[in-house]
Amino acid sequence: MTRRGFLWASAGSIGLAASIQGRPIRAGFLGGAHSHAESKWRLVGESPEFERVGMTEPSDSLRQRFQALGAVFLSQAELLAKSDVIFVESAVGDHARHAILALSAGRHVHVEKPVGTRLSEIQEMARLAQRHDLVFQSGYMWRHHPGFDALFQAVRSGWLGRVHLVRGMIGTSLESSRRPEWGQFEGGGLFELGSHLIDALIRLMGEPDRVTPFLRRDGGYNDRLQDNNAAVFEFKQAMGIILNSTLDPGAGPRREFEVIGSNGTATLRPIEKPVLQIDLAQAAGPYRAGAQQIPLPRYERYRDDIRELAACIRGERKPRVSLDEEIRVQRWLLKACGVDA
Repeated sequence: MTRRGFLWASAGSIGLAASIQGRPIRAGFLGGAHSHAESKWRLVGESPEFERVGMTEPSDSLRQRFQALGAVFLSQAELLAKSDVIFVESAVGDHARHAILALSAGRHVHVEKPVGTRLSEIQEMARLAQRHDLVFQSGYMWRHHPGFDALFQAVRSGWLGRVHLVRGMIGTSLESSRRPEWGQFEGGGLFELGSHLIDALIRLMGEPDRVTPFLRRDGGYNDRLQDNNAAVFEFKQAMGIILNSTLDPGAGPRREFEVIGSNGTATLRPIEKPVLQIDLAQAAGPYRAGAQQIPLPRYERYRDDIRELAACIRGERKPRVSLDEEIRVQRWLLKACGVDA
């Protein structure tokens, strides 16, 4: 981006802090390469809170795909100048650079997960968001998941007793053509996919004392993708274990997150379509003693994240996850992937 183009975009940020009540929030998409991009493009287009102004995307094949979905393509400078909020939906390796670019131009940001490959990147994002009084939201897809919400409530209300073990499993059967894409990052599948469960673990349990990664290449491929992984987190009087495999056909129904306490367990399996079971030694809160399946409201990925983003931009609420929590999640994700953070 040229200095002239950046100044043009920055000039457009003057007055962004002024009220946008009475009109849709103008949303621009920096990239469309991420696996969540197409769904978020659709949902933003369906939301009465937003108006899509366009997208930047260097790939011809992706441009054709999004053009069929109604995308208009702009330069980075034009996109920043015309947008109130930027959705960073580019390839993972570009997330930090694009998010910092948008925040520097005075734009609110939703950036896909993982948000960067170095701790310093998210620290810079947080600094810019605070400096310019901007909303920052990362794209972990289960932050508004009703099963996780109910499980978190059970833990935080003490209904499970004293928690001593949290465990989660998230796998996939990754196409061999995508292995180089995931293999460029330390932690491989744990970084790209396991990050969703590490996000939940750290937000639930807080700051660990340490983490021990087990990062393996067990798929028999001649590449550097760590495809069979575990991370053991040690908390004061508790342990968390996150497992990840990219070699797991039919993995969806086996994705799970479980919390075990002195009064019982809460088990979310599968995570989608969600089934939550709580099994208590003694009745607590709204739950009776014994095993019971908990009814959950209808759930759709990303929709509530987008609603929250609009409300935060309009000043109607604060983000569910604070900047300090965002930094903490990123720090321990990187440590779990063997990166000194």
